[in-house]
Amino acid sequence: MTLLRDQRPPSLETPAHQLSYEPCFLATAMELPHTVQKEFVEVQVFPDGVALITISRPPVNALSLPVFYCLRNAYKEVLGRDEVKAIVLTGDNGKFSGGFDINSLQGFNEKGVLSELAFISLDLQTAMIEGADKPSVAAIKGVALGGGLELAMCCHARVAVPKAHLALPELELGIIPGGGGTQRLPRLVGLTKALDMIMTSRQISSEEALESGLIDAVVPDEELLPTARSWALDIASCRRPLIRSLDRTDKLEQFGEAWKILKLARERAARTAYNDVNNAQVCVDVIEEGIFSGGIAGIMKEEQAFKRCLNSNTAKSLIHVFFAQRATGKVQGVSDLGLMPRSLRKVGVIGGGLMGSGIATACILSGIPVVMKEVNAVFLQAGLDRVKANLESRLRKGRMTREKFDKTLALIEVVLDYEQFRNVDLVIEAVIENPPLKQQIFGDLEKFCSSNCILASNTSTIDLNVIGQHVKTKDRLAGAHFFSPAHVMPLFEIIRTETTSPQVLVDLLEFGKRIKKVPIVVGNCAGFAVNRTFFPYTQAALLLVDLGVDVYQIDNAITAFGMPMGPFRLSDLVGFEVGAASGSTYIQAYPDRVYKSTLFPMLIQDKRLGERTRKGFYAYDDGRKARPDPELQKYLEKSRIIGGIMPDNKPIELSDKAIVEMTFFPVVNEACRVLEERVVSKASDLDIASVMGMGFPSYRGGLVFWADSLGASYIATRLKELSKCYGDFFKPCSWLNHCASNGLKLSSPINQGILDQSSTLSRL
Repeated sequence: MTLLRDQRPPSLETPAHQLSYEPCFLATAMELPHTVQKEFVEVQVFPDGVALITISRPPVNALSLPVFYCLRNAYKEVLGRDEVKAIVLTGDNGKFSGGFDINSLQGFNEKGVLSELAFISLDLQTAMIEGADKPSVAAIKGVALGGGLELAMCCHARVAVPKAHLALPELELGIIPGGGGTQRLPRLVGLTKALDMIMTSRQISSEEALESGLIDAVVPDEELLPTARSWALDIASCRRPLIRSLDRTDKLEQFGEAWKILKLARERAARTAYNDVNNAQVCVDVIEEGIFSGGIAGIMKEEQAFKRCLNSNTAKSLIHVFFAQRATGKVQGVSDLGLMPRSLRKVGVIGGGLMGSGIATACILSGIPVVMKEVNAVFLQAGLDRVKANLESRLRKGRMTREKFDKTLALIEVVLDYEQFRNVDLVIEAVIENPPLKQQIFGDLEKFCSSNCILASNTSTIDLNVIGQHVKTKDRLAGAHFFSPAHVMPLFEIIRTETTSPQVLVDLLEFGKRIKKVPIVVGNCAGFAVNRTFFPYTQAALLLVDLGVDVYQIDNAITAFGMPMGPFRLSDLVGFEVGAASGSTYIQAYPDRVYKSTLFPMLIQDKRLGERTRKGFYAYDDGRKARPDPELQKYLEKSRIIGGIMPDNKPIELSDKAIVEMTFFPVVNEACRVLEERVVSKASDLDIASVMGMGFPSYRGGLVFWADSLGASYIATRLKELSKCYGDFFKPCSWLNHCASNGLKLSSPINQGILDQSSTLSRL
């Protein structure tokens, strides 16, 4: 437990203002060097008696243990100066604070670091800022997120500029707020509002924060510091009350009502439980402690709960995903060349189907004008109607105003020829997967588009060299693969060929970010990175079915693992024709490791095509609600007879764990081949691709991260056992075997000299 100056733990009933701001039992060894203490904080004292403390750590004034030391020393200094009457706390560079530096979280597991941080946090925030007699006012610009908002809530008032963003997003990282946020936010905005903000990690604007009571005033940017200084002096002279957040109870619901609200929150947390520590549940428990036992008791419990969450596998996985997502734009030989992205002012889209209309929607939602082409007026109107429907969905949900709807829709122009493509900077072809048709389109585009226009295809499986076979300027040819629905799904695969110029890739990376996607650069092969890696996913499930495992048991086991739906429910959603078409591509490209099931062809023959025909692996009586279909059994029995792989003609019995392994280990195996062939430049890109493209659970860290948590040796051994029983579909590849034999992680950098000469390592 953290101790205060007298080395006794505070009473749980001790009001915040009775906590001394004097340093606690600080040992000299805990002090940082003087140069570090001054590095991140600036202090100015004005003639009116207001001390301005400014956090200065570009670009977002991220917090860390050294920053906390600097702040504590700054507060110690100004609280000890007689001429200082009040304090304004703010941030430099147009930001208050973006929260705790996530990089520093990875070092918190070192011995004593968390305890030291907890001590400094309580001493600075609860004693020195909140508990001082000299008032502090937070002047908020830009963002106050996580620990930044927690600092602001320690102050006695908060003033913000318009459109500032405030949030406690820690649950997204598998942890909980660790600087008193679980205790102060409910006291400032009420329990219901606080739980909504914390449980959803939702950012709110300064205007919404003013309405809820989180901040006290919204003023223009040029008036922020003058208003904050005036407010602080008003508190110091008793013209305004000095309000300590931890002492407040007026916004808290009565105990009976609070108990009901917490019960509902706990039920909600149970529905989103992660694999080892349910940090949402832990967070509710901590909030409850503060409500019923007092703010200081809640802070003490928050400290211990934060440690527990930070040490969990969930937090380690989600923090890995956090960093991996931010590293996707770093591509060796591309992003390190110093090239500046060119402005893509207008985009052309070929095709107004589901993908084309979705791509067009994603562009206009980000303010990029679009020219969309179709082959006839009927198809063109249908494409425009799809775009309108996408926008109307946002309108109905309150995510777009009618004025914004009209302005956004005005950004799209629909045409039947290529004349309007002369001034576009990027063309994305999104027609059916027909190589001759795509070749013709790209041949036409080269005649009409400017020489600087990027020519991209949204193909999900076809080799770009085939598509661009007749394109003369191959350096501007690339893949721009979106995932359906394109305006919703966050992943954006940028496919490079051997001739794609680095400038084009830099431009597409910037374009992906502009339309609010997470872009990854991948190599050119059948299925590219995501679809190729996951092509064994459904095939493994079909193999299990032919071994006698129940379809619905497989789906239930996979969803319990964390996937949004099982492979058979996913097949119903996507449609069987799509699966059959992509399956034929993989059969041609990778014939040595394909399991050929007859189940799909039989279902297609009988017009059981999935959700759109209301029959597939499931039956659909009302909208998209799926139910098991007894009629499926006759197809399963016939497929098993034809497959002939069921041992002794008796269905095998598998645990859910075995189902997960037999479904995902072939996927991991293919991921190893993708890594070995350099289809992706780093393993973390494949983690992000699996999470954002296929719905792999982020709290497991992505496909490769999860596999490394199990160990290459275990996965290789299991695959060898399975291959002996069921064939080469399960045979482990060379990179997996190498890692297993040498105790390496699958995510280890690949040395070209360590693998068999037959390995292909030249993709990227």
